Amino acid sequence: MTAAPYGSASHVAFAALRHRGFRAYFLLSALAMMADNIEHVISYWVMFGKFNSPALGGFAVVSHWLPFLLFSVYSGALADKFDPRRMIQLGMALFMAVSATWGVLFVSGTLQVWHACALLIAHGVAGVLWGPPSQLLLHDIVGREHLQSAVRLNSTARQLGMLMGPGVGGALLLWLGPNLGIFANALLYLPFVLWLAVAPYGPKFRAAGATAAVRAVRSLGDIWRAMKEIAHHRVILAMTALAGCASLFIGNAYQAQMPGFAHDFGQQRADFFYSMLLGADAAGALTAGFVLESRGLLPPRAQTACVLAMIWCIALASFALTSSYPLALVVLFVAGFVELSFNSMAQTLVQLEAPPDMRGRAIGVFSMFAMGMRMFSGVTVGIAGARIGIHASLALSAAALFVVIGLLLQLGFRRSAP
Repeated sequence: MTAAPYGSASHVAFAALRHRGFRAYFLLSALAMMADNIEHVISYWVMFGKFNSPALGGFAVVSHWLPFLLFSVYSGALADKFDPRRMIQLGMALFMAVSATWGVLFVSGTLQVWHACALLIAHGVAGVLWGPPSQLLLHDIVGREHLQSAVRLNSTARQLGMLMGPGVGGALLLWLGPNLGIFANALLYLPFVLWLAVAPYGPKFRAAGATAAVRAVRSLGDIWRAMKEIAHHRVILAMTALAGCASLFIGNAYQAQMPGFAHDFGQQRADFFYSMLLGADAAGALTAGFVLESRGLLPPRAQTACVLAMIWCIALASFALTSSYPLALVVLFVAGFVELSFNSMAQTLVQLEAPPDMRGRAIGVFSMFAMGMRMFSGVTVGIAGARIGIHASLALSAAALFVVIGLLLQLGFRRSAP
C-alpha cells in the first residue's frame, strides 16, 4: 500500500493558484457550492413550514447521497469518454432548473410533497454530474505536478461554499423572502456555466496521444468490472476502502445531531452554541486547506492518509465523550482539520495512481464509496443514537472505524513487505 511521494521538488505555496484557470475554477466552484447550500436553506425552511415532516427531512438526506451511490461510476466513465466541462455545465443547468422550479412552486402556492421529493432527487443527480467530472477537470487544469494542491484547494473551496451558504441563504430569506431568494440563487450558478463554455481544458486541448480509448459503462456488470480493475491497483483500492469506511461508519451524520449535542452541554441558548459547534468543524477544514498549502505539509502517502483518519476517529470520539464545551470546540476543530487532510490526500492518490484510460472510472468508484456510503451513516450514528444515545453511538462508530483502519494498515503493510 506504499505510495511514492509526489511533488518532491521544492514546495511552492498554493501552487495550483499559480494557474490562471484554477484561480477562476476555485472561485466559481466555491460560488456554486454556496448556491447549493443556499438552496438547502431556503427549500428546507419552506418544506418545514408547509409540511413539518421529519420523514421528508430524512428523504432529503437519502436523495442527496443515493445518486452518488448509484451513478458515480457512470458519471466518471462518461467524463473519461466526453468533455468533463460539458458534464459539469449539465449539472449546473440542472441545479438552476431545480432552484427555478422551487421558485415557481413557491410563488404559485402549489408545492406538494411529491414535488419536493422529485426536486430533491434532481438536486442529488445534479451533484453527481458535477462531482467526478470536476475531479477529472482538475488534472487538465494543473497537471500531475500540482494535482495535490488543486485537490486540496478544491476541497477548501467546497468547505468555503458550505460555510458561507447558510449565512447568505439566511440573508436572502430576510431580504428577498423565499420566493425571490430562490430565483436569485439560480443565477449564482450562471458564472460557472459561462466560464466552462470557454475554458481551454478538456480532451481537445490535451496533448496528442494523451486521450486514450475508454470502455463505456452501460450496466451493473460494467460497474463490477470497473471495481475489479480498481482492485489491481493497491493504493487506489486502499484509499477507496478508507473513504468508503469513513463514510459508512461516520460520514457527516454527526453534523445532523449537533443540536442534540449542543443541548446536552446544558447551554441555555442551544441555537447559538449549535452554530458554534458546526463553525468549529468547518473552521478546522478551512484552516487545513490554507495552512497545508502554504507550508507544503503532508505529501500524499497512503499510510499518512490512514493515520490522519485514525486521528479523526480519536477527535470525534473525544467530542462524543466530553462534557466540556470548550474542549468540544477544540476537538471539532481538529476533526475538521484532519478530515479535509485525509480526504483530499486520498482523492489525490486515486487520481495520481489511476492510468489515464481509466482515471474517470477510478474517480467514479471512489466517489461512489466516499459519497454514496454516507447515506448509510444515518444508521450507524443516527438510528443507533435513538436507541443508545447520540454520544455513545458516535463514540462507538468512531472506535469501530479506528479498528477497521488499523486492520487496513496492517493488511497493506503485510502485503507490501515482501
